[in-house]
Amino acid sequence: MVGLLRPFGRAVTYTRLLHLFVAVVWPAVLQFVTDAWWIWAVAAAALVPAGLVPAMRTVEGLQARLLLTGNPHDRGGDGDGGGDGIVVTPSSTWEDRGRLVLWLEARLLLGCVVSLVVAQLLYAVVDLVASAAGDRPNGGVVGLLGPSQAWHIALMPGLLTALAAAVWGSGTLITALAVRLLGPSPAERLAALEERTEQLLERTRIARELHDSIGHALTVAVLQAGAARAADDPAFTRRALDAIEETGRAALEDLERVLGVLRDSGKPAGTRPTLTDADRLLESARASGAEVDADLTGPLEGVPGPVSREGYRILQESLTNVLRHAGPVPARVRVSVEGATLRLDVRNPLPADPPDPARGSGLRGIRERAALLGGSASAGPVGDDWQVHVELPVR
Repeated sequence: MVGLLRPFGRAVTYTRLLHLFVAVVWPAVLQFVTDAWWIWAVAAAALVPAGLVPAMRTVEGLQARLLLTGNPHDRGGDGDGGGDGIVVTPSSTWEDRGRLVLWLEARLLLGCVVSLVVAQLLYAVVDLVASAAGDRPNGGVVGLLGPSQAWHIALMPGLLTALAAAVWGSGTLITALAVRLLGPSPAERLAALEERTEQLLERTRIARELHDSIGHALTVAVLQAGAARAADDPAFTRRALDAIEETGRAALEDLERVLGVLRDSGKPAGTRPTLTDADRLLESARASGAEVDADLTGPLEGVPGPVSREGYRILQESLTNVLRHAGPVPARVRVSVEGATLRLDVRNPLPADPPDPARGSGLRGIRERAALLGGSASAGPVGDDWQVHVELPVR
């Protein structure tokens, strides 16, 4: 019982009824002044050109959000009308205008019906109370009951139930119509889905950026600190601290850049490092004790920005994996541009406990980056070495 009465404790139940009444106010005033029923046909016809005005959808959308959902910033209903949302952007297609015209006509028709029903039920309630008190109603439904009788008050629960059903049912119906007719069109839904997909892809890319950059910096710092402690050499310790400082500063720059992208989604990605900055990675790995034999050939500066940036991150993650799983061991790095293909190879002696190529976020990130650009990536043992081989299309 309490659940049935709960909707009538919410203001939105009554603002929905007000929303329907507002639709019939001006035709009702004109009909009252002219005493001509054909004014309703004129009102219905006038709504057609009004619905073709693009800005009208903004007006109707804001009004519907405010009175039907109780929140002008709400993107969806409150559970009664669905969650697809009521848009407030101007109509951009003839389909949007047609749905708006249909909405205006439906709102006018439903408003007329609900206004008449609610008014008649309210009159009947008043007449019923008067009849039970001994006053004979002059007409209406209660007048059909005959002379005034005290037992007429027993009909009150039925009338109140009908009135409550009319109020709640009409509000639910008009909200469902608003979501259907004022909601986003298929093209707008597709655009919103594409925008959401772009946001998810951007978050995934940022997660990879943080994983690669911060992971590399922490790996280098840990190895440098351990090597400095083991060496017990003041000169080596100073060099290790310098390498840790330089790597840490680079990681902080990457972190600030990523946070800047989060704060400003329109910030260009041009400040991200590319393969032309690979020397920084190689020196960082050498400072950690690894003997890096690097061979960078081909016009790396001519590689398109997206490919060069992802290639830099792949190389960074590959060197990080070398230091993390094998330690400061000799590593061979080959980066070359051959025709329309960018090739990256990183080889190091096979560690005692090699990583599982099918697992690990680092190797998975390398494959995802390569696949995103239409390339390929493989990792696994080759003879006595562990090799990461990546091919990316330059064009």
